[in-house]
Amino acid sequence: MTMTTGKPAHDSGEQEHAAATAQAALRAFVRRHHPDVGGDPDVFAAGLAELRAARDRERPGAEHPAGTSDRGDAPIVVVARPRGLRGLVQRLRTRCARKRRAPRVR
Repeated sequence: MTMTTGKPAHDSGEQEHAAATAQAALRAFVRRHHPDVGGDPDVFAAGLAELRAARDRERPGAEHPAGTSDRGDAPIVVVARPRGLRGLVQRLRTRCARKRRAPRVR
């Protein structure tokens, strides 16, 4: 039996099981070695990095290589909005246009 993606159905089940098993291992490690419950912070950091690297290696088609993250790496964009009377008129027009629009909920 195949799914719409063209992959056999049992492969996706195996992947989900592997992901759940990896997540369970990560949580068990955190419960056992977290510094808040008396674990060593250095052992905790090293083990967590190792488990995350293993998880990233196992993920097929991962966007980012192991050890990198896209969080906080994006450039900051500042959008200039008109101020004063011109900005007020623009905001009022936008608000009125939104009120006249049909509701998105059916």
